[in-house]
Amino acid sequence: MPTTTPFVWEVTIALIAGLLAFDYFFHVRKAHAPGLREAAVWSALYVGIALLFGVAGWTWGGADMGAEYFSGYITEKALSIDNVFVFLVIMSSFQVPRESQQKVLLFGITFALVARTVFILLGAALIERFAWVFYLFGLALLVTAGNLLAPDGHDDDRPNVVVRLVRRVFHSSPHYDGDRLFTTWQGKRALTPMLLVMLAIGGTDILFAFDSIPAIFGLTQNVFIVFTATAFSLLGLRQLYFLVGGLLERLVYLSIGLAAILGFIGVKLVLHALHENNLPFINDGEPVPVIEISTWTSLVVIVAILMVTVVASLWSPRGKARVAVSALRQKVADYLSLREDAAPVLRRTVFAELVRAQQRVDALEPRFKAMVRRPDVLQHDLQRAHEAHVRTTGAAQAPSDLGLPRPSDGGGGDDDADHST
Repeated sequence: MPTTTPFVWEVTIALIAGLLAFDYFFHVRKAHAPGLREAAVWSALYVGIALLFGVAGWTWGGADMGAEYFSGYITEKALSIDNVFVFLVIMSSFQVPRESQQKVLLFGITFALVARTVFILLGAALIERFAWVFYLFGLALLVTAGNLLAPDGHDDDRPNVVVRLVRRVFHSSPHYDGDRLFTTWQGKRALTPMLLVMLAIGGTDILFAFDSIPAIFGLTQNVFIVFTATAFSLLGLRQLYFLVGGLLERLVYLSIGLAAILGFIGVKLVLHALHENNLPFINDGEPVPVIEISTWTSLVVIVAILMVTVVASLWSPRGKARVAVSALRQKVADYLSLREDAAPVLRRTVFAELVRAQQRVDALEPRFKAMVRRPDVLQHDLQRAHEAHVRTTGAAQAPSDLGLPRPSDGGGGDDDADHST
């Protein structure tokens, strides 16, 4: 495998930095929610750049290098999409206005890239000096795979520890001020919820890096491939969300698919560690004669698992129910984020969309309603939206009870986002 020269590193880093800078200066300077066409064009562009980079690596470094890149890129892309889903759960809990979500997502992607770069450098240094690190990486991935299958595998409140600490130490405002990070509240300079949600996402990024980096080091130890596959998997996620936001909700078996992939890579790492063993208490410090899983086998297995995951999710009635509930949460958040002086036409339009989303959820079968996570929060926010509409427009009070089970009724209020709607 050819050695990556400093010039290749410099050009690659300049390309990635340029793509990020382009996003910051031309896409999110003015807050807006991108339309379907805009999201489709830019998503295709970013994926195309990543694929062309992989083809160039394949041509320059050979088939094995190309297979390692594409295995890493596909794995990291799948993990990143799962990360974006959690980011959006956080933004929903903070009721981030939809037009400001681009900036929050881009911050999350940038922070994720920085955090993963640090972990890549640390991981490469550890692997170079201590071969037994592969045992730790393998076990970490197996534990992560098990956690993804557990009922509380995704804890949406994990970053709230950071937010609670910041709120306790610093003066913060309960209201957004456009997309500003600081505002004046109660006569003093204060943090806005926009800054708090960015801190929450930054906290999750660090936790996600513990899953992401061992996974790709299980596929290749080439630092250049690890870095580029990770970076290109993160770039374009902002546009991809607005393109397939509904599809993300449909992937109800994504956590199972990711658990299978991480478990597979974990086993691959442990086998590699045994093959390179130098720990004195294992086989007297000698390498253990075990099979090793090739890069091509890894690529085929990863692609197959993802294909089965997507097909099974799209056929699932639970996925359709989950989309309906997620759409209602978004419409409620959109209405509650309207300013008091919002134009009556805009207010009526957003409320009409909310009512249509509410009707779809109300028509769900009881078994799907019982799986809604935090139904009391959804019901409370929906009631607030209805009351605000009556207060600001003088319209007649419309029914707002979805018939969702309360947590005390034994419903799915505490279910995880990946196992509920």
